[in-house]
Amino acid sequence: MNGLFITFEGGEGAGKTSVLEALTKQLIEKGYDVLATREPGGIKIAEKIRHLILDPAHTEMDGRTEALLYAAARRQHLVEKVIPALEQGRIVLCDRFVDSSLAYQGHARGLGIEEVMKINEFAIENCMPDVTLFFDIEPEYGLKRISANALREQNRLDLEKIDFHQRVYEAYQKLIRQFPDRIHVIDAKKSIADVQASALHEIEPYLIEINRNG
Repeated sequence: MNGLFITFEGGEGAGKTSVLEALTKQLIEKGYDVLATREPGGIKIAEKIRHLILDPAHTEMDGRTEALLYAAARRQHLVEKVIPALEQGRIVLCDRFVDSSLAYQGHARGLGIEEVMKINEFAIENCMPDVTLFFDIEPEYGLKRISANALREQNRLDLEKIDFHQRVYEAYQKLIRQFPDRIHVIDAKKSIADVQASALHEIEPYLIEINRNG
């Protein structure tokens, strides 16, 4: 595939979605062909699965069920939207991908990172991101941002206690150590302008490579 697959990761309230939107606009203005999307979601089937997973009414959902639903949404999203865009040489910016499942279901839910990775290996067929940006903010700060944002819709993950979000953060730290060449850390406590600038700085070498190949 000739495109560039960039994923955005982080805990609740890290600001990655806002930065993704701003960076998408910035890259388009620079003349790049960019597709912005999200997980779970991005297409009709996956958006329906997203509603099932994140509905606050579904507190009884089993952890394995949750992991399987995320993997199912990821598979459909990949084959229907992400892979075709990459084959066309586009830049795909995706809000969350497989690392989220490893952190949230693998570690925070206690299912095991390796076990959840096996589920996702079947779903993604080796389609891993070229680069992942991790927006680093401690859970207590991220959750304060969420509580201060009256416009943000509360989802089922927001109902989890602080220790759950701390386990998510711990998992991301493990993944950063495991995949240092792929995962780039962004200080998410700075202003959105500074965070956006840092994100652009981290992906610039990959953009240069695309320009060279294009």
